[in-house]
Amino acid sequence: MTTGVRRRMGVEERRQQLIGVALDLFSRRSPDEVSIDEIASAAGISRPLVYHYFPGKLSLYEAALQRAADDLAARFVEPAEGPLGARLLRVMGRYFDFVDEHGPGFSALMRGGPAVGSSRTNALVDSVRQAAYDQILSHLGVTDPPARLELVVRSWISLAESTALIWLDGRRIPRAELEVQLVHDFAALTAVSAAHDEEMGALLRRLVADEPADGPFGDVAGRLTSLVS
Repeated sequence: MTTGVRRRMGVEERRQQLIGVALDLFSRRSPDEVSIDEIASAAGISRPLVYHYFPGKLSLYEAALQRAADDLAARFVEPAEGPLGARLLRVMGRYFDFVDEHGPGFSALMRGGPAVGSSRTNALVDSVRQAAYDQILSHLGVTDPPARLELVVRSWISLAESTALIWLDGRRIPRAELEVQLVHDFAALTAVSAAHDEEMGALLRRLVADEPADGPFGDVAGRLTSLVS
């Protein structure tokens, strides 16, 4: 009969373990409510050892945010294949997967938390928004967006954030409905902008030409037509 020996972790391995533990705790409760003692206990190490790897909870929180930001940004990556509406719907599914998994942490980041307002946190949040923006432009096949398109895309990203935060407060609307609604919102924002600008109009016509009647964009067009007919 042999006795197991606990393997000693290397410095980077231990840091990554602590980040993972902290992210898990921050995902279930607001970071303000999580103590270093809890993180140490969950990691199976002493409180002083946590401070050996991170100067304090703020630095650990920022490291956890970095991992979460990388994860969230990756959710917007989607192969440029098939109709845009279906692609955006898959992106929204992964986006809400993240929100569902990291609710309190997502809310704390967007609404207020121990690191909110710091240049580091602001940069992380902006990096996710920029990654989402770049991905959407890539799906649209645009490299040099006109001002109105930039306004549409950035406004839609902000709308997705706000929608997710409101959904977390009670989840009163089925998540799947909100995912579809956000895709419809993108189409509506684009259509309204197209009514004011011919360049946006050309973009909208190009996008709609590739959309099937039973896709998300075709669906919203049908719904809006039925409202005014």
